[in-house]
Amino acid sequence: MPHRSYFANKNMGRAEREVSSPENDAIPEAERWNSNIHYHPVLLNLVPAHAKTGLDVGCGQGVLTRQLRRKVPQVVGIDTDTAMIELAKAETDPTTTGMNYVLGDVMGYPFAAASFDAIVCVATLHHLDTQAALQRMAALLTPGGTLALLGVARSQFKDLPWDALGTLAAMYYTRRRRLWKHTAPMIWPPRDSFAAVKRIAEDVLPGVIFRRHVLFRYSLHWSKPGG
Repeated sequence: MPHRSYFANKNMGRAEREVSSPENDAIPEAERWNSNIHYHPVLLNLVPAHAKTGLDVGCGQGVLTRQLRRKVPQVVGIDTDTAMIELAKAETDPTTTGMNYVLGDVMGYPFAAASFDAIVCVATLHHLDTQAALQRMAALLTPGGTLALLGVARSQFKDLPWDALGTLAAMYYTRRRRLWKHTAPMIWPPRDSFAAVKRIAEDVLPGVIFRRHVLFRYSLHWSKPGG
């Protein structure tokens, strides 16, 4: 089984990184499953058919980036972790066109404003300042562009029914699917509660659709006005 190494993060709780195993690495990409990959189809279904450019924020090993490329002609995956970018490149067919991975922080990387028709983001928002990151992603979208985001948040007492249901669902799926553990750095616990994320998102992205999901996740779906 993979084990975890830990390193401190003063601002956002403890960060951890899975150390992979040969068994984990041997799982074919099409058979990989975890609580993030489970919801990739949800995000991809939100990407508009007219999208020509896409951005995957916090792309990790590029699983979602490569899936997005099948729908969008030009795709960029960005991540701050060198090891993740190298793995993403290594796991991508070298003959694939229209795809680029960049090492950098989305908050400061010199992307042109309004340059992406679709932005996807999985389990990355809690690594950033929620309000500032949502504002940044909104600025990078073209008018009429779509943000499709999956995130994790801190549970409160009122979230216990969701947590109980999520625990049962996770047990069900892990017994029937090939659980794959990514090796990207993880931050735990998240700073913001589900309620706080919803409140901030509704303030920054008027008309955003916030949804809770069973496997300890939420999603944001927002279309930028003006298209």
